[in-house]
Amino acid sequence: MKIPKPTEAELEILQVIWKHGPSTVRFVNEWLSKQKKVGYTTTLKIMQIMADKKILSRDTGGRTHIYKVVVSQQKTQQQLIDKLMTTAFGGSAMKLVMQALGTKKSTPAELNEIRAFIDQLEGGQK
Repeated sequence: MKIPKPTEAELEILQVIWKHGPSTVRFVNEWLSKQKKVGYTTTLKIMQIMADKKILSRDTGGRTHIYKVVVSQQKTQQQLIDKLMTTAFGGSAMKLVMQALGTKKSTPAELNEIRAFIDQLEGGQK
C-alpha cells in the first residue's frame, strides 16, 4: 500500500494523535493552539482531507467524531527519511546521519543510544 506523504500541517496533527491516541478535532486543535494560533475550522478541514487521503480514519458513531491514524508513526517517518535521503543526500545514509549529528548537539545519552544501535546493526556486542 502506498502511504500518502503528509504535508507539514498534517504532520503536526499526526504528532498530536501519535502522542495522545485517537482524538477529536477539538482536542487536536487545542494542542496545536499551544504552539501557534490555529482556527478550529482549519484543523477540521485538514483532518477531513487527511481522512479522504486515508492518513486518518474517522469514527462517526458518536456525537463527536474520533480520528485515528491509519499508518504507523514508524512507517510515516521511514517514508519521509527515504525521500529526504534520496532527494537531499543522494541516497547516502552516512551523509544524512552526519548532517543530523552535526546540526544539533547530541546529549551523551543520545550518543550512547546511537553507538548501541550501530553495534546492534553490526551484530557486535560490547
